[in-house]
Amino acid sequence: MEDMEMQENVPPAAEQEQPEEMVNQGVHNYSTKDRYVWPTDPAVLQKLEWFQDQKLGLMMHWGAYSQLGIVESWALSDQDADWSRKCIDWEVTGEDFKKQYFDLNKTFNPIRFEPEKWADIAKNAGVKYLLFTTKHHDGFCMWDTKYSDYKITAEDCPFHTNHYADICAHLFEAFRKKDMGVIAYFSKADWHIDSYWSDNYERGSFQYRGPSYDPKENPEEWERFVTFTQNQIMELATHYGRLEGMWFDAGWVCAHNGQDIRLGEVIERARKYQPGMLCADRTIGGPYENYVTPEQCVPDEPLGIPWESCITLGTSFSFVYEDKYKSPREVICLLIDIVVKGGNLAINVGPQPNGCLPRGAVESLTGMGEWLSVYGEAIYGTRVCAPYKKDGIGFTKKGDTVYAIQPFPDENTVPETEVWIPYEGPVGRVLSLDTKEELAWEAKEGGLVVKTEPLSQTPIARVFVLEAPER
Repeated sequence: MEDMEMQENVPPAAEQEQPEEMVNQGVHNYSTKDRYVWPTDPAVLQKLEWFQDQKLGLMMHWGAYSQLGIVESWALSDQDADWSRKCIDWEVTGEDFKKQYFDLNKTFNPIRFEPEKWADIAKNAGVKYLLFTTKHHDGFCMWDTKYSDYKITAEDCPFHTNHYADICAHLFEAFRKKDMGVIAYFSKADWHIDSYWSDNYERGSFQYRGPSYDPKENPEEWERFVTFTQNQIMELATHYGRLEGMWFDAGWVCAHNGQDIRLGEVIERARKYQPGMLCADRTIGGPYENYVTPEQCVPDEPLGIPWESCITLGTSFSFVYEDKYKSPREVICLLIDIVVKGGNLAINVGPQPNGCLPRGAVESLTGMGEWLSVYGEAIYGTRVCAPYKKDGIGFTKKGDTVYAIQPFPDENTVPETEVWIPYEGPVGRVLSLDTKEELAWEAKEGGLVVKTEPLSQTPIARVFVLEAPER
């Protein structure tokens, strides 16, 4: 009997096949560089240069789900119940849980939300842009959309009377005032709207990532969802100020899977209001995935295309009670590994349900900012430099200046006073980035040896500036 029920609940073959994007426990693969298509729009190319200069973004997953301290959205999907509902430690059936989850909007009241304070913390951390979840798969909108009543400003959400109720509007503006860019995360799937998920089809209440019906057999219903989705995208693009980009999740919603929302069509419309706006249609490849997005991982080598790793500061993208956060040393070493390979790091923090950022996360961000305030020259605005990463040294460059970065993942490592730097390009002078003092050095086969003063404690990383010879 159990085997028969499982068989009945298996998605149709067309929906099981996801060659463009596989999701395992909520973590997405990323596109390979052979599927990347360079934009031809000069404004988009210029924005990509800007993006590759930034290096450090702050990603934020926040919604009504933060009240429970569980994984965002995924536990709503019966397809993902085995892993995503392990965090549900109270007695409840799947259907009761879904109702409880979808009713979280009625208790979400983050009265301690202060967007200016968030922006200050990010700025001091060395963050250059915000990547914020305007809507996750659950469909709860963090802006005052006119196309859904499932939103932060609806009358059944107690926060709707707060002067910061339109969270996206206030948060975006606060970050812009601190000269940080804004990228809007948007889920192409919406598990709340009835034109995507509905009990009125053959499988009833059993839901999985895709729509409740076959779009080919129900084209009018699918078109209703496409119109809804495009309307929301245009709303964000035209009513919420300058956007550097839009970051589209739920890669199974794509033409290859018979779920075509005609994203390119709406992005071209949006770019009339947002010239050069980047589009990250993640995992899909092609002309509307302007940069690729490794999740919870770092590529082994430079990709040769624009990319950004999204990695959690804690153990989860969403807020988790009593979470453990990476130390500044861990994050800076991670950032260095990413930057020397030509990527950006979007470090994710899940805000608390009351609107505050977790103390442990703030402490880590503060420590990151302290290092970047001294050594950021070797990070921001740089590009890859061969040999990229070798013998424990990472390399970046600006023009003719090369930065050799030596990270110390272990705080108990004793830094040596003679440092082997495997760089074979021309060198005229070597300086210490923090003190600007010129250092003695000697050319050797395959690189150079730099002599330094003994250090009393292990830094997170030290940086040597390799200046080209005068012409």
